[in-house]
Amino acid sequence: MIRALLLAFSQLSDPRVRRVVWTGVFVSALAYALLAGGAWWALSVTPLSGYVWLDTIIDLLGGLGVLVVAWLLFPATVGMVSSFFLDEVVERVEARHYPALPAPRQAGLMEELATALRFLILVLAINLVALPVYIFAPGLNLIVFYTVNGYLLGREYFEMVAHRRLDRTSARMLRRARPLKPFLAGVAIAFLSTIPFVNLLVPVVASAFMVHVLQSMSAPLAAGRTTVIRR
Repeated sequence: MIRALLLAFSQLSDPRVRRVVWTGVFVSALAYALLAGGAWWALSVTPLSGYVWLDTIIDLLGGLGVLVVAWLLFPATVGMVSSFFLDEVVERVEARHYPALPAPRQAGLMEELATALRFLILVLAINLVALPVYIFAPGLNLIVFYTVNGYLLGREYFEMVAHRRLDRTSARMLRRARPLKPFLAGVAIAFLSTIPFVNLLVPVVASAFMVHVLQSMSAPLAAGRTTVIRR
């Protein structure tokens, strides 16, 4: 598992992989800059109380709130933007480390979009349910956070990579037959997601990491014919 993670980080030496990282960061930063600028402008031109001094305070607090929200949601947005380009990352990992693999099955744009949106909604929904534990149960909150997000991230990244080689049913059966590796990989990804600036690399590193996890499980892959993958 540690070797797979180190191999994933080493993939950042690939210029095409780094381009995916910078694309996610740039598009997200541009979107938030436009959002923050628009919100700040709207607050500044809208008199909310009729008192200049009070409106000034509201404008400052509102602008600060926009910046805080943007900072908290920025990594998640980078992840969503990057998710549209992660197939290229997986291709580069397979070409570098597993060149003997057959051609993958092709997923349509709508399938990729549905997967990205489903993942984002699921993560947000479950973490909102767990929010009271995060706030009011110190100590336990860390266990719950890494357990919940380890499961979610491990499942989603594993299935994203596995779907290049397997249909959805086969990928799900493989993960359920050997759940420990995807779960531990998900916990590692969740931990990296809590480290500032490193979390901007998580979508790319996690995708590369999960390719190695999948290959290490040495399961039959269906890609036009049955193949056994080995490390």
